[in-house]
Amino acid sequence: MIQKLTNKEEEVMQILWKLKKAFVKDVISEIKEPKPHYNTLSTIIRNLEEKGYVGYNAFGKTHQYYPLVSKENYRKKFFNTAIDNYFNSSYKNVVSFFAKEEKISVEELKEIIKLIENNK
Repeated sequence: MIQKLTNKEEEVMQILWKLKKAFVKDVISEIKEPKPHYNTLSTIIRNLEEKGYVGYNAFGKTHQYYPLVSKENYRKKFFNTAIDNYFNSSYKNVVSFFAKEEKISVEELKEIIKLIENNK
């Protein structure tokens, strides 16, 4: 069971998915200002390890971290949870929401319909 991540943990995972393998100093260099203290970031990464998101290779006392959960699996799990929690498990409600918010155009909706039709 994949656990939900905090915003900070998610930010770190985005960096690890991008870099594929990284030491704490590599992650710090990718974080926007204000950058967390090294020890704070190290604790966040250890929490990700405890949650099963991150593994590591030890090089003496230093660890190189890498993702154990793919970005695709994380996205699928939490997109489905959001749809269940906020849209009554209805993808139609999701698309309607984006249409009402004017976040999706008629042309994009037509493209989506074509994709669906081509996959049948």
